[in-house]
Amino acid sequence: MSSRIRAVMLAAAFATTSLTACSTAYYGAMEQFGYQKRDLLVSRVNDAADAQADAKQEFTTVLEAFRSVVNFDGGELEASYDSLNRAYERSEEKADRVRDRIKDMKNVSRDLFVEWRRELEEYSDPSLRRASAEQLEATRDRYAVLVEKMDRAAASMDPVLVVFKDRVLFLKHNLNARAIAALGDETRDIETDVASLIAEMERSIAEADAFIAEMQAGSV
Repeated sequence: MSSRIRAVMLAAAFATTSLTACSTAYYGAMEQFGYQKRDLLVSRVNDAADAQADAKQEFTTVLEAFRSVVNFDGGELEASYDSLNRAYERSEEKADRVRDRIKDMKNVSRDLFVEWRRELEEYSDPSLRRASAEQLEATRDRYAVLVEKMDRAAASMDPVLVVFKDRVLFLKHNLNARAIAALGDETRDIETDVASLIAEMERSIAEADAFIAEMQAGSV
């Protein structure tokens, strides 16, 4: 998204302290630049998919950092732990970003569908109203599939984060060879958890790409 559009978004966001008024100001400002709620939904879906891609990479990084600690063969153990801890903290930040982007996507979709449903009453031609209503339902059904996969991918982050947090804390309190050896046997289980998480994210990202393509093509 261009810096010009981002500036408009910020201006609209601070237009009022009222949530409803703020949303109205935001949508009004974006419409002045030719961005309808449908366009904004596509943008939010894309943002959510990008956030998941970033998180997927960060979880891979923290797994690699964990491997480097449990396979420690000399050098500065504390430095290896610090690297793992930083990777874990970044993965938490990326996970929070994923949740925020999904929330933004849901907010725009809710407003889009409410507006669409309300505007059906403005049709004077019954056949056109029926066609629009059918398209609305098709879009909502297609979107529901996307949300389900995004929510599932987001939820799969939590147990992995919990596992990593426990191991990071354990290493923090026990920076010695015995502690590292104790965690070494758990590497395979953690790798399986991360692989499952990444698979969920890849499915969610693929679904987002398909949804965007269909929205842009006008098929939903």
